[in-house]
Amino acid sequence: MTDDTHQTRVLRGHVKWFDPAKGFGFVVSEDGGPDILLHANVLRNFGQSSVADGAEIELSVQETERGLQATEVHAIRLVDSAPTGALADFAHLDAAALAALPLEPARVKWFDKSKGFGFANVFGFEADVFIHIEVLRRSGLADLLPGEAIAVRVIDGRRGRMAAEVLPWEAGQA
Repeated sequence: MTDDTHQTRVLRGHVKWFDPAKGFGFVVSEDGGPDILLHANVLRNFGQSSVADGAEIELSVQETERGLQATEVHAIRLVDSAPTGALADFAHLDAAALAALPLEPARVKWFDKSKGFGFANVFGFEADVFIHIEVLRRSGLADLLPGEAIAVRVIDGRRGRMAAEVLPWEAGQA
């Protein structure tokens, strides 16, 4: 038997789906072929706990007895989508204005993917920060877990403080 199982190659594709509760998901290669297993540990090594469905992704994969598996994530790019009503509070912000907002350390209070929203607590603020599912998706994430450490860019919306961008905790440490 040859040692081909340890050889890796870099592929690009898009996330078919990812479920942080299950701890895995699948990627479809732009070159075609079978789905690629993306395990939560591989994604965590990249600094994220989830990834949005449809996000473009570049990763190293290796062939195993059970099929293709991702071994390393190199890049995740979000697919641009048209603004929705949920994003109206910060539709006036361009990318530079959004990037100029400070990253604030936060901890997820709760997030319900089926309801499409949740809340986080930012250190030093009493008021919760509202997080909409569309903001999460635009940030490249699919879900948040209670107690998860994140970094957020916050604006004062019509109904209070709301996240304009949600990033993995490690992004705020750079």
